[in-house]
Amino acid sequence: MIAADLTTEVRAELANLRSAAAGLNRQPAERLNDCLTTLAELTEKNILPLLEANAKDLARMDVDNPKYDRLLLNEERLLAIAADLRRVAALPSPLDQTLEQSTLANGLELRRVSVPIGVVGIVFESRPNVTFDVFALNLKAGNASALKGSRDARDSNVAIKKLIDEALSACGLPAACYLAPAEREALKPILEADGLVDVIIPRGSQGLIDFVRANASVPVIETGAGICHVYIDADANLDWAKAIITNAKSRRVSVCNALDCLLIHRDHLAVASKLVELLSDLGEKHNCIIYAGPDAWTDIIGLYPGEVELATEESFGREFLSMKMSVKYVDDISEAIAHVERYGSRHSEAIVSNNEANIKRYLREVDAAVVYANTSTAVTDGGQFELGAEIGISTQKLHARGPMGLAALTSYKWLVEGQGQVR
Repeated sequence: MIAADLTTEVRAELANLRSAAAGLNRQPAERLNDCLTTLAELTEKNILPLLEANAKDLARMDVDNPKYDRLLLNEERLLAIAADLRRVAALPSPLDQTLEQSTLANGLELRRVSVPIGVVGIVFESRPNVTFDVFALNLKAGNASALKGSRDARDSNVAIKKLIDEALSACGLPAACYLAPAEREALKPILEADGLVDVIIPRGSQGLIDFVRANASVPVIETGAGICHVYIDADANLDWAKAIITNAKSRRVSVCNALDCLLIHRDHLAVASKLVELLSDLGEKHNCIIYAGPDAWTDIIGLYPGEVELATEESFGREFLSMKMSVKYVDDISEAIAHVERYGSRHSEAIVSNNEANIKRYLREVDAAVVYANTSTAVTDGGQFELGAEIGISTQKLHARGPMGLAALTSYKWLVEGQGQVR
């Protein structure tokens, strides 16, 4: 009975949200921007209540849990969130843009223009900043937000939603944001809300993504888990390689574009002999645990300034989300590409090389949303791509791929104008 009552409640809220989405479509862009600016101001004024709510969530989680850093809010992060809200408000509107136009032989004028998707459902885990981010991007794109956070971030999300409601009301906008109950049972009616929700975007672990994909009757855009590799080619610039490895792994270990596996060309003796140097910052400054293949283990055991374990099959194809990384030697670029194909998640992959032919081959053959040459996988981010904030990193190939900025949160429709023509 409880599950049935919850389903009824969720569907009623989603029906209201559908009406709110229609109301948003009648709003000028300036009012949407004003709402985001208002939300930024409210965030800055309510740092203490937000941190108090977040502290309740943190108290329920083990500090050694890789999700702890994702759950954590502090004053610095909240001020950065407020700044991001203002940046989104300042971005050009993605709506009513003419994407294509033509005049047919019969005189009909055709235009393809960008429009809101409608109601966008976001399912996410342990990241209360996502509540701010996705609401802001959805609102800017004229979409209503159906948010389903995890129980881990329940108190934080409720506090954030209160500010969102206040900002919408202050700007005379419809109630275009729904935060579903934190209970797991509230997810199913969202996944099955055909006609009420237009698309669902899961953000979180591979398990969450797989569950949403398997159980949703609403269309899904996957923002996949990141199992990311950096391949050090035979003639790589070692200074570049060290900086890229350190940045990709240590900048923020709990994000989906963090480095999980380092591949090194076996025949490049300079690289092999300097493997410890390449990893030294990770060991000395970050206490990174290395899971090394047999040859790499022989090269670094007793020399690496940190913990080293012999890699097993489970060490590869693993998203660590913590200060751990696997290392493996490969014979050539072909083996590196084959390894990425087998173990990667088609998220972000990188090659460090001075060989133009190998760079072109890697960029062409590696199947991932973003493929880099001589730069860090940490760059996979909507802000770094100058797309503004992002809704997620799509690892699929339909509708959107890679960092999903504002344009990816719109659809389009054809407008046809005539002067009495008939078929």
